[in-house]
Amino acid sequence: IKAKQGFFNLLPANAFASTNIDDRNGEIMYQNSKAKKYTYSLLSAADFKAKVVEDGFEGMQLDINGDEVWVNFIGRFNAYNLLAIYGTAMLLGFEKMEVLRTLSELHPVDGRFEIIRSKEGVTAIVDYAHTPDALQNVISTINDIRCGSGTLITVVGCGGNRDKTKRPEMAAIAAEMSDKVILTSDNPRNEEPEDILDDMQKGVEPQWKNKVLRITSREEAIRTACMLAKKGDIILVAGKGHETYQEIKGVRHHFDDKEILNNAFNN
Repeated sequence: IKAKQGFFNLLPANAFASTNIDDRNGEIMYQNSKAKKYTYSLLSAADFKAKVVEDGFEGMQLDINGDEVWVNFIGRFNAYNLLAIYGTAMLLGFEKMEVLRTLSELHPVDGRFEIIRSKEGVTAIVDYAHTPDALQNVISTINDIRCGSGTLITVVGCGGNRDKTKRPEMAAIAAEMSDKVILTSDNPRNEEPEDILDDMQKGVEPQWKNKVLRITSREEAIRTACMLAKKGDIILVAGKGHETYQEIKGVRHHFDDKEILNNAFNN
């Protein structure tokens, strides 16, 4: 918070600052700034206000300050991001309809809520979520969109030589919020994959153990999720996103979650 606040504090009086007032720390960010202050929100009265009119795995229909626009993004967190962009562009003097048109043409970057569909009607989502907060956000978004229909199968691992405390947390989040979970390898680096999985399994409460599998090979874990999934189900493959390698004992081996999914869906 202090680091972000520092950016606002550096702004001169002839600048502008905009903050998300739905975030409990939003106003704290710019409270001491000399800049002219603006706000954006999905929930409260604000200078820039949006609401999600329609939300699906194809994208969202947003109402932004009374104008509707279809965007190729999913989830409330992306609605906030797009609203921040809209507000900034308007404050910079861009023409409103041109801003809306540009927003409608944007696409997510590789590995961020990236969707792959099978011929059988299974939806797979590849996302870079590799922290407890990020994983919780992405699963919450999926659950909001699916509204209880279809089974959510989450494939997730944790990186080696990194914060060990998040391992049981991430397994707990996946187990509580998904219908089925496959714990697997991420980038084990110089640690033993089995040790990482042992740490993750400690976070799985007894009532969730029956829906959790443990498959060390990430490729096998993804393929297993594809075999378990039926029409209308959703597979989340979390943790690596855009990465096209897996780091094991200091060596980077070619590995692409999207490639594995596409091969599984087409074989």
